[in-house]
Amino acid sequence: MVSVRSVVDRVGPTLLHALQVPEESPAVGDVVIAEPGNTLAAGDLVLGVAITETSDAAELVKLSASKGAAAVLLKPPLAAKPSVKRAAKSADIALIEVRSATSWAQLVWLLRTVLDALADESDALEDGGGPGSGDLFRLADAVASVVDAPVTIEDTNSRVLAYSARQDLTDSARVSTIMGRRIPDDVLARFRSRGVFRELSRGRQTIFVPAQRDGTLPRLIVPIRMGGELLGSMWAVVAGPVSDERAAAFADAAPVVALHLLRRRAHTDSQRRVSAELLRAVLEGKASPRKAIAELDLSEEPHRVVVIEVSGGDGRDDEGLRLALLERISQGVGRRPVATELGGVLYAVVPDGDGWDELRAALEALPASRRGGTPRAAAGSAREIGELATSRAQADEALGLLRAKLVPGRVVVFDEAWTALSLHRGATAASTAKVAELGPLGLLRAHDEAHESGYVDTLYQWLRYPGDPRAAAKELRIHPNTLRYRMRRLLDLVPLDLDDPDVRLALLTQLVSLRWS
Repeated sequence: MVSVRSVVDRVGPTLLHALQVPEESPAVGDVVIAEPGNTLAAGDLVLGVAITETSDAAELVKLSASKGAAAVLLKPPLAAKPSVKRAAKSADIALIEVRSATSWAQLVWLLRTVLDALADESDALEDGGGPGSGDLFRLADAVASVVDAPVTIEDTNSRVLAYSARQDLTDSARVSTIMGRRIPDDVLARFRSRGVFRELSRGRQTIFVPAQRDGTLPRLIVPIRMGGELLGSMWAVVAGPVSDERAAAFADAAPVVALHLLRRRAHTDSQRRVSAELLRAVLEGKASPRKAIAELDLSEEPHRVVVIEVSGGDGRDDEGLRLALLERISQGVGRRPVATELGGVLYAVVPDGDGWDELRAALEALPASRRGGTPRAAAGSAREIGELATSRAQADEALGLLRAKLVPGRVVVFDEAWTALSLHRGATAASTAKVAELGPLGLLRAHDEAHESGYVDTLYQWLRYPGDPRAAAKELRIHPNTLRYRMRRLLDLVPLDLDDPDVRLALLTQLVSLRWS
């Protein structure tokens, strides 16, 4: 059971302060923002994000208690208002004050991360796991006791994997690191300029970084290695230089953390493989929708399949680029896409609506890779979980348009590209029937190949813009008089009755088959 007190203790007094916690309160289940239309449930941590009036805060406390919520979280001065505190005490519900500088958006992420971690700990204990099999947060607490300082455990990309509960010594850099899930870029740059990461890569046992002018407190840093591989690092916020004995004790904890990281990696890799196999079955229409929803954590709303292709330009290290791309598109997207690699491309399944809109924006903002490759993506239409194989086929077809440069841009949506798809399908059928080999069109094509005359392109644009030679000439980037001259020459070369609508339609069918197939 995850209690309100355990959540507050884990997040720490830097961000949360418990004004009232009943002796017996419901187990915490989820984090909910108090908004019109949001249904409250038993065990919710209710965030009063938009509450500005004392009376509204008191009403929210009463409503949350009536629904069996675990706690209400408010910012000052509302949380400490007497009427709000009386309402919480009368309703017997926990009241938590959120520090005024805390970002609500980051707090939601942080609370859900803590809930997941505490739930994992409870599961491990119920399964008979000892302290060595618990999660990284408990390990961070243990290391903090050894070094007698607040600790964060980070991966090689400076992302926070876990942090200790104690907050007695902290600074804005540590708060930002915990809240943002990684060391902020400006703080990262300062540590990099001091050679911290160079020393980590060289295998130094401990690294001490003195206090900085901006108020950042000193850091004692230990690399986490196993078999010569750098797995991450541990950062302790200290008051000043640390004794050799204390530094050695901190470093001695690194092998234990390394083993845990390796076990965590193996478990994660195993779970990822199972999820990937299930997702592939879903994309092929071979999996139960109910199983997919349960095991892939999908909602029952319509989803889109998005196929993402990336290449290094010369074909090298495409796998690494795909993995990097998957990591990048997952950052900043509200809900991490369920994704897998299949046939050398990435497939992601995202909810239609906000989920797809956020992923689309992230994909469109991606720069070209350093080796010249440009990521491109195509989305199928929104479908129920049991019909995602259809959405996948549509995404593949739309990606084909991008590959053939038949549509502009780097992201195409099946629903929006219906004109191009209609022309492509029609052209493919016409090409199979070899319609372009009929009539005199072959003579024009042969003349173009021999003399680079451009008659076929001229005829195509003339037919596309009937009665508008200026628009046709603009597409060809020539003067309208040049267009008229070319049309006279090609009619001298090949007798065509362009006044006959059937002739024009047949020629356009042939030219479309050449352009769009």
